Parts: sequence; structure tokens; C-alpha cells
Amino acid sequence: MKLSPKGKKFRDRIDNWFLFNLFLLIKLPLAWIAGCRIRRIDAEACAINMPYGWRNQNPFQSIYFAAQSMSAEMSTGMLCMLAIEHSGEDIAMLVSDNRSQFTKKANGHVTFTCNDGQKMFDAVAETCKTGEPVLVEMRSVGVMDNGVEVSNFGFTWTVKKRSS
Repeated sequence: MKLSPKGKKFRDRIDNWFLFNLFLLIKLPLAWIAGCRIRRIDAEACAINMPYGWRNQNPFQSIYFAAQSMSAEMSTGMLCMLAIEHSGEDIAMLVSDNRSQFTKKANGHVTFTCNDGQKMFDAVAETCKTGEPVLVEMRSVGVMDNGVEVSNFGFTWTVKKRSS
């Protein structure tokens, strides 16, 4: 999918290391402290890196589940923000449901990837067209650098065009 000029501008700001860190520091300081970093963002997918270290570990020498959840949500939420910017409309976004499963101990660098960008773009287009709220389920999978899947998350986002 080809992004609109507004969508490209948003993606370029997020791809910029300095601007992304500034965004995290101002809007999501816990994600900045925990070390979340963007690895990839485009209309199809978003990947967020979560390092393993003292900032986000639990007493059992693994990444705390809340830090994993934060990174997984960010991988879906950034796609939501990109779709909204692409639309050029005033649209509200909200997580309405969350499911998670932890399959292995996350004791290394983890990348959370969401490949549901098209679903979000379709949902935003639908709410722009109808003005009604739209629910969209997005999945994010956490995989360590060695290829081991450590967790998977399902987030249901509600997108709704704001009334004028």
C-alpha cells in the first residue's frame, strides 16, 4: 500500500532515531526507560525491540510480563497511529481487549512484530466512511534473537471517527 503524504511524514518521523526517542520520552516515558526501540514500520507491519536488562527484568531473570505487554501493544498501536495519520481524519483509538500467552522465558533481546497493518488500515477507512466505531483484532508475537517465540498477544482496538 502506498502511504499518503501525511502517512509518509509520520512514518519518517518514527523511523528517525532522535524523533522516535523524543516521542517516547514525552508520550510514553516508561517505554523509553525500558528501552523500546522501533525496528520496522510500514503499512503492513511494525516491529519493536525490547532489550533484556536491569530496566525491565523481574526477579526470575527474564523480561517482566508488563514490559513485554507494553512492547507488544506498541507494535500494534504504531500501526493504528500510522493508519490514522494516513487517513488525515480526526480518529480516536482505544484498546478494548487484551489477551496474552507466555510460552518461554524471555531472557534475551525480544522483537515484537505485528503483521496486521492492512486490517487496521481497512478499519480506519471503514470508520471514516461510516462514522461508526470499528473493532479490529491485531496480533503481536515476541521472538528472541535466537528464534524462540516467548509470547504472543492479541489486542482489540476500537477506532472511531470523532464528531465535528
